[in-house]
Amino acid sequence: MPHHHSLYQINTRAWLTDLAATVGRPATLDDIPDAELDRLAAMGFDWIWLLSVWQTGPAAQAISRTNPEWRHEFEHTLPDLRDEDIAGSGFAITGYTAHQALGGDGALARVRERLRRRGLRLMLDFVPNHTAPDHPWVRDHRDYYVAGSKDDLARAPQNYTRVAGDDDAILALGRDPYFAGWPDTLQLDYSNPIAQEAIIGELLRIADRCDGVRCDMAMLVLPDVFERTWGRRAPLFWPEATRRVRERTPGFCFMAEVYWDLEWTMLQQGFDYAYDKRLYDRLRDRHARPVREHLHAGLDYQQRLARFLENHDEPRAAATFEPAVHQAAAIVTYLSPGLRFFHQGQFEGRTTRLSPHLVRAPHEPVDAAIRQFYDRLLALLRDPSFRDGDWQLLDCTPAWDGNWTGDCFIAALWTTTGGGRRLVVVNYAPNQSQCYLRVPIPEWSAHAVRLTDLMSSAVYDRDPHELTSKGLYLDVPAWGYQVFELSVP
Repeated sequence: MPHHHSLYQINTRAWLTDLAATVGRPATLDDIPDAELDRLAAMGFDWIWLLSVWQTGPAAQAISRTNPEWRHEFEHTLPDLRDEDIAGSGFAITGYTAHQALGGDGALARVRERLRRRGLRLMLDFVPNHTAPDHPWVRDHRDYYVAGSKDDLARAPQNYTRVAGDDDAILALGRDPYFAGWPDTLQLDYSNPIAQEAIIGELLRIADRCDGVRCDMAMLVLPDVFERTWGRRAPLFWPEATRRVRERTPGFCFMAEVYWDLEWTMLQQGFDYAYDKRLYDRLRDRHARPVREHLHAGLDYQQRLARFLENHDEPRAAATFEPAVHQAAAIVTYLSPGLRFFHQGQFEGRTTRLSPHLVRAPHEPVDAAIRQFYDRLLALLRDPSFRDGDWQLLDCTPAWDGNWTGDCFIAALWTTTGGGRRLVVVNYAPNQSQCYLRVPIPEWSAHAVRLTDLMSSAVYDRDPHELTSKGLYLDVPAWGYQVFELSVP
């Protein structure tokens, strides 16, 4: 079992829209070609996250199609936008059954089995905070939701709404404490233990259909956060929910979308992985030292972080980072410990973020240089050194007195029990940088050391005495990187 897994997120509805053009009719999960699943397995992924497979309804779709702000965003994404391109958010869910338009639960079970035969595990969405406005619970179990009053609606119309068909009933919109409510959702009430039990029941049913869940905005149902948002205290949810699911489905995986420095809190409450938004933000700020400081955290923590450069919520990496910075940031992100989290379109250098309300993506040409870079990087990630090895952050020393550029480096060593060594060096700065790097390989001190750059095939031989006295001298251009295999020639 590899220590450092890789995950690939796919926008299922957009994927099937593209496939429909090939098969000449609306496509379902059954129409995904075996060759495409073979390709994903050959790329070295362990997890496939199919975004937005659950049933949604007409209420949220109508809101998505008529909300002026969202409509403006959709038209920017698709200048030839049509109403049928707007299916409604995949997070405004009416029930945790596979959407009929995707082939229903039968097609979902079949594609899961096809993935399983290729060694791939299936991750799906779980949205704990809210439901769609036309979820059956709104009719049958209204006490599962946060109720509001006419005064609440008058005071904060952005956070409350009247229930369709019952003008006297007012419910809260799903939200986090820092923004207005999402108008296509209704807020579940975690202060109600009966509602919590019903939500755990939904999780148990989801666990029969996949191997893991990515939990949307998972920190919103923490007692402190829920109380800050709604003024009511909620019992702990996640420890009981994760325990109950794993009791029935051992090995089931929980990944938390989480922000606000609550990552460790979520991991302590039963999650296997938590989003590492802090690393992404520090890479985006383009300063090496904060990135390096973040990577000083304990390995018991780092190995449980999901590390990414883009996802459906973030701007595209190719639009956020200039090409050289993009590559340097990817080397840091994906050659660090943790879950390697990739997003559909990232390898092709897509620049337009696709809203989860849309089921059609714009056509964009493939960026050949980015594609070639990721082909090489994914090949590295199939190397046992990076899948099963142990990672160690290294310290750099100044190349000479007064040379501050040594602070621009991020360097790490991967080792395996079989003696394999991989050295990762990144100059995360807009300037050429120099340093000395001490590499802890004492058993090689009597032999010349060969450094083969796995990203460029350049080869360097270095004297062992120099390496043990001063360290490895590095002189790397702006945003440059090297991934060395260390060997004895």
